[in-house]
Amino acid sequence: MKQLILAALCATTSSAALAADPQVPYPEGYRDWHHVKSMVIEEGHSLYGSFGGIHHLYANDKAMKGYRKGTFPDDSVIIFDLLEAVHDGNAVTEGARKVVGVMHKDAKKFAATGGWGFEGFGGGDRTNRVVGENAASACFACHAPQKAQDYTFSKLRD
Repeated sequence: MKQLILAALCATTSSAALAADPQVPYPEGYRDWHHVKSMVIEEGHSLYGSFGGIHHLYANDKAMKGYRKGTFPDDSVIIFDLLEAVHDGNAVTEGARKVVGVMHKDAKKFAATGGWGFEGFGGGDRTNRVVGENAASACFACHAPQKAQDYTFSKLRD
């Protein structure tokens, strides 16, 4: 799961150009999509500094078909919604949004990255792209070993 978090958030590294128009669209209305799973990374975890918080994964209808079949069709979209974890006594609640990470399947447009486009929107702000042209090295490099699972880490839970 930690690879999913790392790959979905896509910390920026060196530049690598993708297809002619590498822009991944902001996923309007994603919170109304299918909830795949949630998790919390707390202090003490090796990825806490970059990825600490509450993680919710969402999938559009096409991505849900992909989760069930093991191969995702074009226009599948998977969302990694990262929020601060606020500790209040014995409760953990959602704080401010840190990033909305997006995987968008388009086999032609994103052929260089296994058919997936990657983007992160800092603070959930649709104008604050934090991955951009770094997707191949910052995101896909982590997803590449998951080829047998169509480059995804997450699985549906019962």
